Amino acid sequence: MTDRLKYYLLNLYFYPLFLFFSAFVIPVLTIVITILGILVLPERQTWRRFRRAINWYGKIVMAIPFPFIRVQYEHSEKNDQDGPFIIVCNHRSAADAFLMGVLPYELVQIVNVWPFRLPVLGQYAKFAGYLNIRMMQYDQFITKASRLLEEGVSIVFFPEGTRSTDQTMRNFHSAAFRLAYAAKASIVPLCISGSDIIMPKGSALLRSGMVKIRQLPPIAWNDYKDLTVFAFKNRVWKIMDRELAMMENRA
Repeated sequence: MTDRLKYYLLNLYFYPLFLFFSAFVIPVLTIVITILGILVLPERQTWRRFRRAINWYGKIVMAIPFPFIRVQYEHSEKNDQDGPFIIVCNHRSAADAFLMGVLPYELVQIVNVWPFRLPVLGQYAKFAGYLNIRMMQYDQFITKASRLLEEGVSIVFFPEGTRSTDQTMRNFHSAAFRLAYAAKASIVPLCISGSDIIMPKGSALLRSGMVKIRQLPPIAWNDYKDLTVFAFKNRVWKIMDRELAMMENRA
């Protein structure tokens, strides 16, 4: 099979399934969980089920294009802690948000404005408790995010703020690290390699490839409490940059 034929086949069968799943399955799940929340489940369990459902949604979306696209998730034994964590990821592709479905935690993502504007998915992100950092005051964000961590919910950040256009990470914004200091929470660096190949920035069409996700050991409060936010942010950036170079044979 030629590369061009694989390219067309991949997108011809992925997008109809993706649209069907997004347009029909997600609303049905929303209705079922909402009814259970009203009639049976405590509020905390209702939120947990919404987040679990959106995680499964990400897993299924990334499984649809198999075997053209493969996702490999790696973590060490030091990652067997239950959390919660502040998870810091590099960002190269619109697919990165869906890739968070591989993580075994109850989690929410910190997102910009545009994901909330998506039909169906935007509303579901709100139901799951995702936070839009650009539409909140700093104190309000810290309060809400800290409460989530206290409830055992991990929080995912893409601290570059926008997708990089090459294999060089942009400088990190400070929000994830300021939250870590406020909540004394552990930070987990998460390195994503290959998502820019399967869905390059500026294109909505998928390409064949392998995505590698490597979860690094947690960095606990005692390991960074004596650093400034700026120094800690740069240390995490360097750890991730070095790990990505090894993953991509650039070291």
